[in-house]
Amino acid sequence: LGSFAFGCSGIGRRIDTSNTNMALRAAIASAAAKRSHGVIRRFLSAKTKTKNQPHAEKTATEAPKGKGTANAMVAGGLLASCLGLYYYSKEAVHVEQEDMQLLSNWSGTHQVKTDRMFEPENQDELLKILQEAHERGRKLRPAGNGLSPNALSFCTDGMVRMTMMDKVLHVDKKKKQVTVQAGITVQALLDELNKYGLTLENLASIREQQVGGWIQAGCHGTGATFPPVEDQIVSMKLATPAKGVIEVSASKDPELFSLAKCGLGSLGIVTEATIQAVPAHKLVEKTITATPSEVEENHTMWLKENKHLRYMWIPYTDTVVVVTCNPVGWFRTKEYQKFDEDEKLAPARQLLIECKPELTQAEVEPLSFTELRDHLLAIDPLNTEHVMKVNQVEAEYWKKSEGVRVDWSDKILGFDCGGAQWVSEVALPTGQLASPDMSDVQYVKEVYNIIEANHIPAPAPIEQRWTARSTAQMSPAYSSNSEDIFSWVGIIMYLPSEDPAQREAITKRFFQYFRMTDVVRKKFNAQEHWAKIEMPTTIGETVQAQEQLRARYPVELFNAKRNELDPGHILSNHLIETLFKPTA
Repeated sequence: LGSFAFGCSGIGRRIDTSNTNMALRAAIASAAAKRSHGVIRRFLSAKTKTKNQPHAEKTATEAPKGKGTANAMVAGGLLASCLGLYYYSKEAVHVEQEDMQLLSNWSGTHQVKTDRMFEPENQDELLKILQEAHERGRKLRPAGNGLSPNALSFCTDGMVRMTMMDKVLHVDKKKKQVTVQAGITVQALLDELNKYGLTLENLASIREQQVGGWIQAGCHGTGATFPPVEDQIVSMKLATPAKGVIEVSASKDPELFSLAKCGLGSLGIVTEATIQAVPAHKLVEKTITATPSEVEENHTMWLKENKHLRYMWIPYTDTVVVVTCNPVGWFRTKEYQKFDEDEKLAPARQLLIECKPELTQAEVEPLSFTELRDHLLAIDPLNTEHVMKVNQVEAEYWKKSEGVRVDWSDKILGFDCGGAQWVSEVALPTGQLASPDMSDVQYVKEVYNIIEANHIPAPAPIEQRWTARSTAQMSPAYSSNSEDIFSWVGIIMYLPSEDPAQREAITKRFFQYFRMTDVVRKKFNAQEHWAKIEMPTTIGETVQAQEQLRARYPVELFNAKRNELDPGHILSNHLIETLFKPTA
């Protein structure tokens, strides 16, 4: 989902990427469906700069008037990822952006035209860029790989990417700790750790986030004994406008460390992080399906007995997909699947051909399940009866996908987040592992009630995961009680079509869906994921958002630290300034 690098709606406006031609769109859908770790680096097209141009400023230019230019560039990055290529290779990471006018997040729901884009090669260059921006009073937001559903890092005035600062600096095998630059991707970090027989304790769903954004946006995996990813950080360095580079940890300025671990890029730009790793290990992943009543009956047991637990609730059906992952035991676990892939996909293929008789079996057979779902939803995405049929074939697909697989943890814990989409995710307290209060299951049941009462065309899944509490004060899962656990729940609507009117209608309907569930979020004290929070659109929504944040987070302390480290608020944008507006 996030997943997942920077992202939340900031100054980047909501947009509709509807002009990409359908063939290229099919490649996009294929890449999104087949990836196991999200969509890769979509920001910019490249024009190589030479090594003698340190921290060159890239100036965005006026968009050409040709149809679909920005969307094609964004899609091109995705197509490269589909072919197994990195949009930025090691040979072409120095980029000029004179020919590029727009930045888009991976889902194409937000984009921004920025005046300046920097990619420093080292810490000294970054400090020079920061100092110049500080002196001139120019905004400069840190940006990751654009993999989040929205645009927390977007800023029209200026942005800085850490792509060039992507090295592993040190591996301490004895302490099982690794120190890396913030621009390294999670996947590259995992690859390096594997050389030492190490891995990360837990992972978010995708792997191509830069570590800086992975930390700052509050990413998480699943497992009630595992905190969100920021709690894997032992120490980190921040480049700040007022104080230069500072290092923080539990022993060096612990208060700032607790704030900055999930600092939204507003307390400083993360340049380095030392991360606690664990021994590499294999997991046994078991997938079953259950009814909602069976989930309610067994939930406490499943939560306690499984290291990792994930539910995928399928609206308008009696099916919940239950995925558990546990370490391989002393006895060998046999992998098995009851059905082959053709048998799993048969119901979805049949429905697609029934809905679109002009399609041949040969055209349908190459499609993965998520591609089939996109094609099916595109037929009539806001017709609730049609969405019910699509959800039913998804339930059948998962019933035939029951089985067991065994692999290394970094191969097991990621999963396919689906195609282009609108998504909202929240974290809610749900008691303690020794005595869960069942509010997590009740939360989804009440969302179900709203869906059914309002005939909402809600596709699958409503995804649910769990974490232990976070010690980062700005995390949605923060608690001072080490025994507390949190559930993360996401709702979704896909954007499977290139039809501008359809995409606009889906967007409007999603936000109606989102607002209808606001009563449930308030009832259960659920906090929005920083990577998925949207910019308030009315004065009333703005005031409500500010009040909710002040009730949940130490906003005054956060603002005080911002004023100390970044007195000109150059690391800010419109979203940050709106949500964290000081009281009169």
